[in-house]
Amino acid sequence: MATPPRIRGNVGSGGRDVSGLIGDAEFDHDVMADLVLTVGAAVVWWLDLGADRLGWMPGLDAVIGLPGADADAVHARLAELTAPLTVAARATATWQDFELEQPLQTPAGLRWLQFSARVSTRGSAPALVGVVADVTRRHAQQQELADLADRYRLLVELSPDAIVVHESGRLVYANPAAVRFVRAGSDAELLGRPITDFVHPDSQQDMLQRIAKLTEPGAASDPADAVLVRFDGGTTDIESVSVRTTWEGRPAFQVIMRDVTEQKASAAALSYQAALVAHVSDALIATTSDGLVTSWNPSAEHIYRRRAAEAIGQPIGQVVGAPLDPAAALEAGGVVQAEHRRSDGEALVVRVSVAPMAGGYVLICADETARRRAEHHFTAVVAAIEEGVLVVGATGLVESVNPAAERILGVRARDVIGKPTLLTNLHDEAGQPVPPGQFPSAITRTTGRPQHGRIVGARRPDGSRVWLSLSARALTPDGKLPSATVVSFTDITERRMIDSRLEHDATHDALTGLCNRTVTINRLSPAARTHRSGLTAVLFIDLDKFKVINDSLGHSTGDEVLRVVGSRLSRSTRRGDVVGRLGGDEFTVIAYGVADAEEATALADHIRAELTRPIPVRGRQLHVDASVGIVIAEPGDPRDGADLLRDADLAMYQAKTRGRGRVAFFDVELRERIQRRLQLEQDLRTAPLGGQLWLAYQPIVDLRTDRRTAVEGLLRWTHPRYGHIVPGEFITLAEESDLINIVGAHMLHTATREIAAQAPDLQLTVNLSARQLDDPWLVSAVRNATHKAGLAPRSLCLEITESALMRDPDLAARTLAALRDLGVRLAIDDFGTGHSSLAQLLTLPLDTLKIDRSFTAGLGVSGEAEAIVTSIIAMAHAVDLTVIAEGVERVEQLEILRALGCDQAQGFHLGKPVPVAEL
Repeated sequence: MATPPRIRGNVGSGGRDVSGLIGDAEFDHDVMADLVLTVGAAVVWWLDLGADRLGWMPGLDAVIGLPGADADAVHARLAELTAPLTVAARATATWQDFELEQPLQTPAGLRWLQFSARVSTRGSAPALVGVVADVTRRHAQQQELADLADRYRLLVELSPDAIVVHESGRLVYANPAAVRFVRAGSDAELLGRPITDFVHPDSQQDMLQRIAKLTEPGAASDPADAVLVRFDGGTTDIESVSVRTTWEGRPAFQVIMRDVTEQKASAAALSYQAALVAHVSDALIATTSDGLVTSWNPSAEHIYRRRAAEAIGQPIGQVVGAPLDPAAALEAGGVVQAEHRRSDGEALVVRVSVAPMAGGYVLICADETARRRAEHHFTAVVAAIEEGVLVVGATGLVESVNPAAERILGVRARDVIGKPTLLTNLHDEAGQPVPPGQFPSAITRTTGRPQHGRIVGARRPDGSRVWLSLSARALTPDGKLPSATVVSFTDITERRMIDSRLEHDATHDALTGLCNRTVTINRLSPAARTHRSGLTAVLFIDLDKFKVINDSLGHSTGDEVLRVVGSRLSRSTRRGDVVGRLGGDEFTVIAYGVADAEEATALADHIRAELTRPIPVRGRQLHVDASVGIVIAEPGDPRDGADLLRDADLAMYQAKTRGRGRVAFFDVELRERIQRRLQLEQDLRTAPLGGQLWLAYQPIVDLRTDRRTAVEGLLRWTHPRYGHIVPGEFITLAEESDLINIVGAHMLHTATREIAAQAPDLQLTVNLSARQLDDPWLVSAVRNATHKAGLAPRSLCLEITESALMRDPDLAARTLAALRDLGVRLAIDDFGTGHSSLAQLLTLPLDTLKIDRSFTAGLGVSGEAEAIVTSIIAMAHAVDLTVIAEGVERVEQLEILRALGCDQAQGFHLGKPVPVAEL
């Protein structure tokens, strides 16, 4: 840099020598150059801090507003203007830079001066060297920029649009509108957060793509739709523009956002309205005030078969095919019914609604042709259907009645229309009158609730009754009450009669008309007995000798007897008693409120007396008796109907076992005995397979040699629960339950097998029951048993009781003959206890006769017994029968039998029954 000239005394000092002011420093040219560069066009000034002398270069007077003024004036103003710098320079280190802007009021106006100075120590004395420049223009420009910035700031702050600035993806500025847009409390809740926190995920990708394209400052994106996410979780539809800008010298983006929610809603509404006009099913037509068509929607094209181009500009009456004056229709109330025609001449039934608009009218023409046609069809259908239909208005008056309703109710439409509901006499299924307020039509009319399938009875005007299945439904769709109601009903009188008959048939016996088993059980339930006082007697009645009548005279005669019995039972019981038929020849009587067992017995005796009277059927006088079982139930008895019938049945069975025609009461012991019997019967079916049945063998001794020549096989049963069951109990049970053939076959196979294997030298005697003689497979069973066991048929003797032989002598003779043909021997057992004669016995192929133990027991005690035994032995020997005496228990009896010539004997005295291994 060039060295400035030295300052002389006449330089800016009013003629004074200023060389001393500069001193040895000779002005620091570098300092001066730096100061001049900071202010541009400037005038130098300086201050000797040691001597407090102030100097300046020429032109300073003009700069500080004193052009042409003397040095003192210039000195004074300069000292005034630089006083702050002087103070600062004296207290600050060397080379400290100072700047100061001072306002200066001049006649030409306010000016601004900029002072720049630095303390220099070059030379011996420190000096404050500075420059001054007029910066009024620059200051004005800065003020204008500041004012512009303030105005822009106000515009941004007060803008209704949301404006934010984000740098590196985070918000650094948000105006109040932006705070409101996101429902924040203040901008502090936004600043520093990622801008993506406030942009819906569906809008983020588009936003990032838009700002990625803004690479130059001032570059702006096109307006784009986005969705803003608010603090309350809601969203706002916006239109946004992004601008590339700077923030504190760093690249940033300014985003201007406008809420377009209402704009979109308005656009959607306009779109909806346009779609509505285009797609509404009614014809929408606009006309001028004089009736020329200005708008014709697609539905109008479809209804009238005219394109919009053909209709627009034409008179409305011409395009709808009939006179139509919108003004007249409006005066008539705005809605009229009319008949229009399509372009092809087809008639239309139309409801026209007219509304005024600016410069004309809007017409809505609803095509009701199909509805009117449907109404006509519906009316025809209602008139033709078999179901009665009537309409009751909201006031409760009848408005219409179809022909079926007239026929069912026996009324004429003209007599009931306009009057209160004609069903004035209704009753329910129990026969109780239905209050008018509870009529189905009244309930629906006042509450709106539909009624479905209500069964009611109605009285016709002629006094006859009809049963109806009735439904009611409101006709007012908006739920306004009271409502008009449609009532429909079907005549179910005949069906109800059929149902009643079916119900009676389901609960009563078809033959006698008495209650059946189901009703009887229900009448005996604890619930049915709770309201009854006293005891309840259940009589279970079974007819005696009825099977004989039914089998011999036929079922028709048997049915007639059962009808007479049912009638007599009904007449012989008290009022309130229940008489039922359980099936077959079993009847029951339920007597409520009996005092005690004696009263129940008296009732049973009275019933038996009635039943034993002769029954005249087809010229015959038939007789039956009854066995009656009675069970008494006290109040609170927990047994149900089935249990009581079961117990009465057990008592009846007990009465039959006592000899028929008797009365027996149930008790707990009877139940236990019957239950034991039932259990034994059930267990006996499986006893042969379970190894519970076994045989004991009693020796038969030849009285001439005193040697054992035969054994009698006697069946035994060891029950797993009851232990030893006596033969008299289980053999009788087997005969009565048809198990005797199974048990007998098992006994025969077991006995033949054991004797053949362990005592082949002994004769085997086995008993046959009367039921076994009826078995057609008996002969085959005997053949198979002896063959499988390897026992010679002559070693087997089959014993048959005298009573079994006399039950059906012919059948017995054929069976015994077949058995004799096998080679087995035959014996008659318990002789003397039946009613056979020797002549009858001679017709049978017998080998042996066994004297019953009852005669043997009298030997040595009764002369009569000895005489009888003597006669039996003599008769048997006369026809070559071997005689065996049973029940020998004393030596005396044995000696008498030997003396009388008896062939063989058996009994405890000679040997008790033992298993085959102990023989």
